[in-house]
Amino acid sequence: MRINKYISETGLYSRRETNRMITAGRISVNGEVCEPGATVEPGDVVAIDGQTVTPSKEKPVYLALNKPVGITCTAARQVEGNIIDFVGYPSRIFAVGRLDKHSEGLILMTNDGEIVNTMMRSENGHEKEYRVSVDKPVTETFLQDMSSGVAILGTVTTPCVTYAVSEYEFGIILTQGLNLQIRRMCKELGYRVLRLERIRIMNISLNGLERGHWRHLGEEELEELFSRLNG
Repeated sequence: MRINKYISETGLYSRRETNRMITAGRISVNGEVCEPGATVEPGDVVAIDGQTVTPSKEKPVYLALNKPVGITCTAARQVEGNIIDFVGYPSRIFAVGRLDKHSEGLILMTNDGEIVNTMMRSENGHEKEYRVSVDKPVTETFLQDMSSGVAILGTVTTPCVTYAVSEYEFGIILTQGLNLQIRRMCKELGYRVLRLERIRIMNISLNGLERGHWRHLGEEELEELFSRLNG
């Protein structure tokens, strides 16, 4: 089994996070620093920062959290306001993707490294929907420019869906996840984001979940989610 799959199944880190730790020399197999693409055989001893890890036999956990502003989407427990301590779940889980510290709304959390790996593949084009408040009136020109693609970070954003909510608020549905994408897009068009809330990831929505609270995903939600991911 490849090392990144092995560690993702422990529920500690996603494959992407594991690859970063391998590059940083933080993972070892049988006492030797792990190389990218290494495999793990039965009986091998895998360690992260010197601590041995083993595959998790725990039941898969899938949570929806309504993240408040100020919480950081990191598993690093030394970071004040980290999402793991905030949720306080009794077993190891981690966030699927990110919401920046100043944004709020829906984020999924799980111990299932496989689903993280699938959902984080940008080429899969999974929808994420946001409500955004800005400092100037939302115009048709602004919405059209946002939906057509905006030049940021050395590229042009993928065309997306936008719609007006009120004079100073709009909705946007993205299928990509560039760093601070919505904030950068708005800034490029002369707007400043005052509030940014994610309200949906694929078929999962907040469904009245209060800010700062979390819930387990329901069976029907999971069935639909897996159907879309495997489709």
